[in-house]
This record gives sequence, C-alpha cells and structure tokens, in this order.
Amino acid sequence: MNYLEHTLAELACDIPGATRVFHHYKLDFCCGGKVKLGEAIVGRAFSGEQICADLAAVAQQPADERDWRESGIGELIEHILTRYHAIHRIQLPELIRLAKRVEHVHGERQDCPKGLSSHLALMLDELEQHMQKEEQILFPLLQAGQYAVAAGPIQVMQLEHEEHGDNLQTMERLTNHITPPPFACVTWRALYTGLNQLREDLMAHIHLENNVLFPAVAMAQEVKG
Repeated sequence: MNYLEHTLAELACDIPGATRVFHHYKLDFCCGGKVKLGEAIVGRAFSGEQICADLAAVAQQPADERDWRESGIGELIEHILTRYHAIHRIQLPELIRLAKRVEHVHGERQDCPKGLSSHLALMLDELEQHMQKEEQILFPLLQAGQYAVAAGPIQVMQLEHEEHGDNLQTMERLTNHITPPPFACVTWRALYTGLNQLREDLMAHIHLENNVLFPAVAMAQEVKG
C-alpha cells in the first residue's frame, strides 16, 4: 500500500493507531483530512519513508480502536456526545483555571503563555455554541432520518470545524507547540498535559464527524433516495 497516495482521513479511518502517528508528526487529519499524505508532508523536516515506516508499524499491531464506520448513525452520535461533548465541557474550564494561575504567577517570564486563558475562554464559548447546535438541531435531524434537511446544518458544522482548527493552531502558537519550558512548575506542566489531551480529543472529535459521520449521512441519503 502506497500510503503517500492516500488522504490523511482515509489513513486515519483505515489504520488503527494512524492518528497517533499523525499527532507525533503534527499533521492535521481532521480539518485537513482530504489532503493526500504525500502533499501534507511537503516541506516538513521528515521524509516520506519515515512516516510510512511508522504507519506500516502501527498497521501490523492488533487493533485497539473501534472502527466507527461499522456503527449506525445513532450509535456514533451517542459516542460523540458522551466521549467528546461531555469531556470538552469538563476539560476547558479546568484548563482556563490552570492557565490563569500560570499567567498570574509567571507573567513576568518571557516564555509565559500570555493570553492563553483568554483564548481558551474563547474556545470554550465557540465550542459550546457549536455543540449546542449539534445537540439541538443537527443530531435530532439525523436521528429522525431527515438527512436531506440536515445538509445545511452539516455545512455550517464543517465551516465551524475549520474555525476550531484555527483555534488549535493559535493555542499551539501561544504555548510553543504545547512545550513547557525547562524547570516549569507542576501547574504549568499539568496545564500543558491537559492542552495536549484537549488537542488530541478535539481533533478526534472533528475527524469522527467530518470523515465518518457526515460521509455516513451522505451514503444513507443516497440509499434513501
């Protein structure tokens, strides 16, 4: 299999563990999932041989992730609600609290992530609005089988996913790619551990919707005619 000729979304769906490889190489498989791997790595500081070897290695390992393409739309929606919506609502308020603490205590340091708490508050506000649209409008339409009516809301969600991706990039810029400085305190390190988890969870959330749920809806609409 020539991984370089497949899109990031295809690889993320087809190879259990591929998302871990993409996180390691900082490749956007959710909002940028339609790009072929060979195109996505142009200009990067690693070779195609390197990442293909890593993908081949994880492909040989026993699958430890469920293939959600084999699930029904209703089951997938329930998973998104419990695994991502509920978790984001716990993650972000705590990260905002930690960021405020780090900025207050270490604000004089040049490497302090100034403005991070405000940015995380913006992320929480935008993400909360986004999730409520899904919970109150999009998901009820899908669960009722009104796939054609859901086409408009799906387009809106996809556009907002791009905005969430931009917010993640800003978060990484503010935190030196979520890398704590030498001798960072326990709170600072806990904050960055949480930011990494948020990044992975939000990317997985967007990936499941963009590359699994929405294509499943399109296919169900075709079958329904």
